[in-house]
Amino acid sequence: MSGTSAALKPPADAVKPVRHPEAPAPGELLGAHYEHCFGCGDGQQHGLHLQARAGDGVSVTAEFTVKAAHQGAPGLAHGGILTTALDETLGSLNWLLRVIAVTGRLETDFVRPVPVDTVLHLDAEITAVHGRKIYSRATGRIGGPDGPVAVRAEALFIEVKVDHFIENGRPAEIRAAMADPDQVRRARAFEVNP
Repeated sequence: MSGTSAALKPPADAVKPVRHPEAPAPGELLGAHYEHCFGCGDGQQHGLHLQARAGDGVSVTAEFTVKAAHQGAPGLAHGGILTTALDETLGSLNWLLRVIAVTGRLETDFVRPVPVDTVLHLDAEITAVHGRKIYSRATGRIGGPDGPVAVRAEALFIEVKVDHFIENGRPAEIRAAMADPDQVRRARAFEVNP
């Protein structure tokens, strides 16, 4: 992305990201972070149902199939849906650091149209960390993991405490997520929402 804004360029003293020792193993399916998430949740009828897998280092791969409900122009994916897929994939990276982080900035380049019924293959990696700031990038390809680039993005995530969600989310959903007896699912519910 040649036109990347200054906000997405890590400062000179940023450090290389380090995968958390308890992060999911490479190849492991990460699963939905929250049942009602539009990007990955099974509770969303027209959601993306994006499936992300841990990669090597601080990377993930993911894919989703563009459905008729995801159209913008006739027969083509809506740009906002493609951006959502990139954001969801980039947000999944934070689970490899085992931090709760929200999207601070996301810049997307649309390179080619993505037809309905196409599988979008995504790969993402964290490039740098500076304090609470996490810098990352993602690419979406059509026709296979090595196919032509259709979309790409660079992002800045900001590490937050769970209080961010408690103070800003709708109380009923917050209570339900906090009451989940599964400790991992409870923690993951708060990992990528802005």
